[in-house]
Amino acid sequence: MGSHRFSTSDTYPNWIYDGSDIPDPFGYGERAVQFLRALRHPKSRLPGGAFDLTPWQERIVRRIYGPCHENGRRIVRNVAMLLPRGNRKTSLGAALGLLHTMGPEAVPGGEAIFAASDRKQARIAYDESIGIVRAIPHVEKRLRLIDSKNRLTVSKTAAFLEAISADAGTQHGRTPLFALVDELHAWKKRDLWDVVRTGLTKVPGSLLMVISTAGRGQENVAYDFYDYARKVARGEVDDPGTLPILFETPREADWTDENVWYAANPGLEDGFPDIEGLRQMAREAKERPGEREAFRQLHLNVWLDHSSDPFVDMLVYDQGAFPVEIDDLEEYPCWLGVDLSSNNDLTAIVAAWQQSDGYIVHPWFFCPEDNLRGRADRDGVPYPEWSEAGHITATPGNVVDYRVVEDQIRELCARFNVQEVAFDPHMARNIMNNLQEDGFPAVEMRQGWVTMAPAVKELERAILGRRLIHGGHPVLRWNFENIVVHVDAAGNKAFHKGKSKDRIDGAVACAMAVGRAAAGESTMSIYDSDTFEEEMGWF
Repeated sequence: MGSHRFSTSDTYPNWIYDGSDIPDPFGYGERAVQFLRALRHPKSRLPGGAFDLTPWQERIVRRIYGPCHENGRRIVRNVAMLLPRGNRKTSLGAALGLLHTMGPEAVPGGEAIFAASDRKQARIAYDESIGIVRAIPHVEKRLRLIDSKNRLTVSKTAAFLEAISADAGTQHGRTPLFALVDELHAWKKRDLWDVVRTGLTKVPGSLLMVISTAGRGQENVAYDFYDYARKVARGEVDDPGTLPILFETPREADWTDENVWYAANPGLEDGFPDIEGLRQMAREAKERPGEREAFRQLHLNVWLDHSSDPFVDMLVYDQGAFPVEIDDLEEYPCWLGVDLSSNNDLTAIVAAWQQSDGYIVHPWFFCPEDNLRGRADRDGVPYPEWSEAGHITATPGNVVDYRVVEDQIRELCARFNVQEVAFDPHMARNIMNNLQEDGFPAVEMRQGWVTMAPAVKELERAILGRRLIHGGHPVLRWNFENIVVHVDAAGNKAFHKGKSKDRIDGAVACAMAVGRAAAGESTMSIYDSDTFEEEMGWF
């Protein structure tokens, strides 16, 4: 282990450096290593252009292919590798693709695939493989290369390697023996991911290898996959078939500390990536916050919030994910914030209850029922799953049915001690008039600086003070994660979308509800209840 290296987290792969024994009862790990060492690479500086298999990479290869069941079947079926840019993860993946195409792991007619989010990304590992085989002239003669199809075929065995992408239409019918999934954090849709995963289960002894840098946000297929790997690494899940190789940096680590760089980048000890290049990037990042976040994500593998300029650190927000039992709050003063959407956005109702100097909040979301899958692909979040789980109410048609929203507000007013129902009047005139005519406490709360800045400030105070309990509702969390903050000359803050497709409706409604609760005259809190339970508080 190098002098710069140290373990940075409870998921760090220390086994790569500790010299521990890696079982290899059938010699499959050794033969994989020998195959890789017999390869050539056009950019190699080793004698004869030999493939540069570094000691830490060799340990990874042995750990994948060595351990086997008594029947000789490989134990590892899924490899979750997180490596920063510049650590030659694509070269290693390309070489392993060849191991399964023309090496000892190949089978006649076997299918190996390199899968990525788009055609250009899918070609990277494929071109790397082509470069390797072309560096060995007598090997290239035994292959058929069909560049237009991104396919390499071994003439004698009909085993082939092909690059495919998520933007190339349907890929159903795939039965890969080996699948290299590249930069999963960049995948906007999960269709191809599902095809790859289901295809692998059709073939005995198949292997999925996912290699990626860290991503942003939690509502995506990459986060789900790597979070499962983290649980395996920590021993929370017993799954010997999944091998986590997670070179991650904790978010609180000092990103300017070169010891942290060496821990996250195992190749630095071997000269890649270039240390001087990283130092130059770090110097620039000190003065430019956008560059700093990119440096942390891409070169230190810090999994970041979705927004590049988040309202609050989502790790702090997540500390409010205590269970919320709203049935216990029916008698206490309640304020509702309502953000009515345009056709494509979410519509949100958020209820807020005061508790000491903080708040309990609970949301209700609505979206059009038609084409939930298309909306999921567009926004990159699992609308169908959220709907099925009850986190979103899907209203009939292709636009939000405001009648369903109005009925929900009336139901909440009947159930809870609602003091006010706050609306931005821009799209709410009809609902407001209906409610006011029937005696409901509907009020205007315009979305300008004067009204929203105090509400946003109060919400921020509650979150940072660990005084906002939200129950961990996944849609509300996603909305908070999307916020980009605009600040005026006086230091007032306002919410904006990071991108046009981002949804922040629940966060806006939450700020409205909290703001009206803060301005409310009632001083009754849940702590006044004779039935107060510890789970409703923070301590």
